[in-house]
Parts: sequence; C-alpha cells; structure tokens
Amino acid sequence: MASFVDECGLNVRGGDGGAGCVSFRREGPVVNGGPNGGDGGKGGDVWLVADRNVASLLAYRDHPHRRADSGAHGKGKDLHGRNGKDLEVHVPEGTVAYDLHGGPPLADLARHGDRWLAAAGGRGGRGNARFLSNRRRAPTFAEQGEAGEERWLRLELKLMADVALVGVPNAGKSTFISRISAARPKIADYPFTTLVPNLGVVRERDADTEFVVADIPGLIEGANEGRGLGLRFLRHIERARVLCLLVDLAALDGTSPDEQERLLLHELAAYQPDLLERPRLLVGTKADVAQSDWEGLRMSAVTGAGVREVVLRLGGMVDEARRQEPEPEGYVVIRPEVEGVTVTREGEHDFRVAGRRAERAVALSDLTSRDALAYVDERLERLGVGRALERAGAQPGDVVHIGAFSFDYEPDG
Repeated sequence: MASFVDECGLNVRGGDGGAGCVSFRREGPVVNGGPNGGDGGKGGDVWLVADRNVASLLAYRDHPHRRADSGAHGKGKDLHGRNGKDLEVHVPEGTVAYDLHGGPPLADLARHGDRWLAAAGGRGGRGNARFLSNRRRAPTFAEQGEAGEERWLRLELKLMADVALVGVPNAGKSTFISRISAARPKIADYPFTTLVPNLGVVRERDADTEFVVADIPGLIEGANEGRGLGLRFLRHIERARVLCLLVDLAALDGTSPDEQERLLLHELAAYQPDLLERPRLLVGTKADVAQSDWEGLRMSAVTGAGVREVVLRLGGMVDEARRQEPEPEGYVVIRPEVEGVTVTREGEHDFRVAGRRAERAVALSDLTSRDALAYVDERLERLGVGRALERAGAQPGDVVHIGAFSFDYEPDG
C-alpha cells in the first residue's frame, strides 16, 4: 500500500487538580462550627483518539503543546470544585505513540475510535471536612491538588492514501501532487520518472477536508501481468478510498484520452475487479497544451487552471467514502496506575520516597499544624514508608524527600 512515515513530537499535560478548602461553619450563634471545606475538582485527562477524518500529523508540528483544563478549588459550605474538562487530541488511524526518549510503543491507535490516556489529570485535594475524626475535631488543613501528568511523546504514522492518482507514464501525476501538497517528487519529461509512490497531504483552505493523495507510478498495457512496473505498484491502489484517473490531453504518442481511460480501467479490472466499484474521478491533464478537444473535466497543474475544482471534487468524494464506511467499535487503553512506594538513595545522607499515595499524604495546605503532621506520620506509617527507609539503609538524621516535603529521618522506637 502507498505509505510513508509521518512523525512529530507532542507535549501533553493533564490538568492540575483543584485544592481542597479549609473552612468552618459560622451560622447564627455558632461561630466556630465543624469543618465544611469542600474538595477540589479533578484535573482533565488528555486522550489520543484515532479519527478517520484526520489525515496527517501536520497540525502538531508547529503547535505541539496540548493541555487539559484544571479542576476548580473547593469552597466553604461543603462546595466541591468542578472537574476539569478532558481534552481529546484527534490523530489519524494508524498512529503509534512512543515515549520521546525511546522504548517500545505505548499505544497503537489502529482503528477509528481507538482511545489512549496519554496524560492523566491530577486528583483534586480533599477539603478539611474529610479529615474530621473522633481525635481530630477541628482539622485546620486540607490537601493541595495534584499536578497533572506531563510527558513528551513521539507520534508516528504510516500514512495510507485516501486518493490514488492513476494514469499512464508522464500523464502529469507528479506535477499535480506537487501543486496541491508539500510533496516534492522527481518530475521530468520521460516515462517512469516516478519509481516509488509519493504521498502528499492536501488541505484546502475553504473546505474542512484533509486527505492524503498518492502519486502511483504510471501504468502501461499489461501492467496486471507484471509489465513495466506492473504488479509492484498496482498493489498500492488496493486500499485507496477514491481513484483519480488522469488522462494526458497532450500525449506524445498521440494516444487519445478515451484510449487511455480504457487502458487504465482494463488494467485495474484485470488486477482486482472490485477496484472499478470504487468512487473515481476522470480528469484531463496538461490542458494548457492540449492537442485534444476532449469535453471532460480538465486542468493544468502547471498554470493551476482547474486544479482547485479537482481538489474540491476529490475532497467531497473522500468525505462521502468515509461516511459510507462501517462504524467500527473503538477500544480504550488506560495506563494502569502504580500505587507502590519506592525508596532510592540520592546522596550519602539523602533518600527519595516516590509513589502517588506517599506524595499525596504530604501534599497538605499547612504542614506547620500539629494535626497535619500527625496525619502525615500516620499515613506514611500505614503505607510502610518507615520500613522501606529502614531496608534502604536510612540512619537517624538522614534527610528524606517526598515530593516537595523534606524531613529528618527518626526511626520509631
């Protein structure tokens, strides 16, 4: 199939979670009532979504940053902040996502509707009402919201053609594709200039359609039997949604446009009969030097005359072909959340504790509060952080870092 690798870098960041609120009831004669601080909202997630109506990754080359909305902060009177809106990043079918720095594929979005969670939004912080207990009657702290996940990805796409340009050698296919896209194939006035398929992405300013056009090497009589470049390139037409047959109005050998059309249709039918059932557009090329009074759709890729009409016609045919395709059931890929606690030595007397739960335990609004410090100590002990530090070789007085919080290590007992 006609294809080439299109790739780009993409920076994705989930929205930050909103902070929890510290608040107490003040109603009528009750000046210092119980805690009623609401929770912060969750940050929005960033999803990559395969979309058959997106043809390339061009939109992300100049603007590679995508960020979801952050969650709102909680308020008093038990009012929770709204969640941030998720962001969908639409990519072509067949897009594969990698970590920018290498490694195996993270997701393969092969079919329309496939979804992958590229960057998770941060959790919202809990308000002080959540920390009420029999021992803690007036908690003066709340949780901060988590930062959204951020990462750089490398997106890779093996482009497949929406439109295949089919014609005899030297019919002007390469000139046409160079006129309507950024593709720069080799162009010369002799047969078989194109030895490999060239692809170009077409984006018409006044139309919503974006589509991929393949410049297929020229077909000659007997191509379906392997003559010329033959079977080697006929296979590139198999999955194109639309066929554009180009007939040369100024053929050097004097072959008429009608004879060229019959030749092309014969070779396509002999190779794969159902190719004739594909939507197709017949266009006469080299209208500026035409030696034929042919009455069909004409254009000159050299002067630009008639080119825009052809592009709009092809775009409409691609849109209709996409709409006619059955709707596949997409699948969702969500990366598993790792909740474990790890301890690594960062220096002779410094240790780093990593893990979402441990980092969440210390992300409080006021760590100068005795209640807050007692809560942190209790949570870290339940998570097994003390045992993990002991196994890692931490000694009394060593500095332990968890997120932005640091403290001196003092083992229990």
